[in-house]
Amino acid sequence: MFGGPPPQPSKKELEEAEARTALDIKWTSAACAVLYLSPFLIDYARKLV
Repeated sequence: MFGGPPPQPSKKELEEAEARTALDIKWTSAACAVLYLSPFLIDYARKLV
């Protein structure tokens, strides 16, 4: 507001942010898959016992 726009990120900073974002997306996808499959795994484990 008073200081003007922030400086543009460098190419290295952009690459690091993109890599971090890609890693976050992979971990989030894996967590979603585990949460989706967990009820099925629990039912399967209960049937084994």
